[in-house]
Amino acid sequence: MLGHKDHGKSTLIGSLLMLTNSVSRARVEEAKKYSSKLHKSFEPAFILDSFHEERMGGLTIDVTRAEVSYKDAAFSLIDVPGHEELIKNMISGASYANTALLIVSAKRDEGIRDQTKRHLFIARMLGIDNLVVAVNKMDLVGFDRAEFDQIRKGLSAFISRIGFAGDNVSFVPISAYMGDNIVERSGNTGWYRGKPLIELLYEKAGGAEGKNDGALRIVLQGFLGGRKDIVSGRIVRGHIKVNQKGTCIIPLDINITVRGIIVNGRGVKSAKVGSSVALKLDRSVDADVRGSILCGEAYCPIARSAIRARIFVTRRLSGRLSIRFNGMDIRCRSIKIIDQIDSTTGELIKSKRAAELNAVDAELSLMVKIPAERFDETRELGRFVVYSGKEFAGIGIVM
Repeated sequence: MLGHKDHGKSTLIGSLLMLTNSVSRARVEEAKKYSSKLHKSFEPAFILDSFHEERMGGLTIDVTRAEVSYKDAAFSLIDVPGHEELIKNMISGASYANTALLIVSAKRDEGIRDQTKRHLFIARMLGIDNLVVAVNKMDLVGFDRAEFDQIRKGLSAFISRIGFAGDNVSFVPISAYMGDNIVERSGNTGWYRGKPLIELLYEKAGGAEGKNDGALRIVLQGFLGGRKDIVSGRIVRGHIKVNQKGTCIIPLDINITVRGIIVNGRGVKSAKVGSSVALKLDRSVDADVRGSILCGEAYCPIARSAIRARIFVTRRLSGRLSIRFNGMDIRCRSIKIIDQIDSTTGELIKSKRAAELNAVDAELSLMVKIPAERFDETRELGRFVVYSGKEFAGIGIVM
């Protein structure tokens, strides 16, 4: 869920929870008591606020996440407060998503902001193909079609410029507070002929699990139980079978055979993409495997110390630069900026200095080799976080 603060993300989550019956009546009553304690009229956002109150009281409830069920699908909605927190989370959250839901307020003093466009730029950069734009607070502008059309026209050229295909983009006028066009078509927008929000999300759902095309990629996380012949990892591409021939660990260049596979505590004969696995190897490995890739010998990623990348910059890229790639912290020898892109227009900028909140295409020289691949080929091997000193400085994808 993307959008400027105060444009209604929390209210929309609360409405979706109530209108899809994904939250208990008891929870709604608790939220009403919470709003009464604040001497305010109840609104859907208080459902999340009451979660927050419980968490502050010591319970382990994640205030930023809500689960919504609709038909045979389940949606995990994440509302991240603050701009930098959202950017940090998008490298993991958005990298696994295939659809972005952008909330834009139709209220005349809010509307389209630079941050609105930056969120879209990051989402597209991280490979999200589908976009639903919910034009919110339509009740505050009298459900005026002209206000909706103004926002749609104001965003459409930018959305196209940064690479979203027109067929993959939908706009829907909503009132998260009143519930218009959330689950059912609203009579207040008789001029809108499209589907309600939940239906647009439902038809775009799925398809983001990963490739199962035989090009095996397992990101290794370390050894288990102190044994050097049992490793843990996650299959991010392909599948593996017990006694499968021709597998190796990159960049260690070690040939191995997997003698056993454990998933969820049980021995299995095979495992597919998306599985977290423990693997019994035919030999001990006397090296740190964290961040390494177990793959098939016939189609292995090449370990490289130089990559071309696109980086969304949140802090000046200077001093001691490093990247975090698959849990490994790697020093940068140098960075050469090729192009800079304005994240609010999608256009190239003449300056080669990496300005904050813009993107750069750059060549990175690293102190060690990493098993990187293009982001559009294997997402988990094509993304990283950038640090300047110890400070978060941006997110990057391998081009």
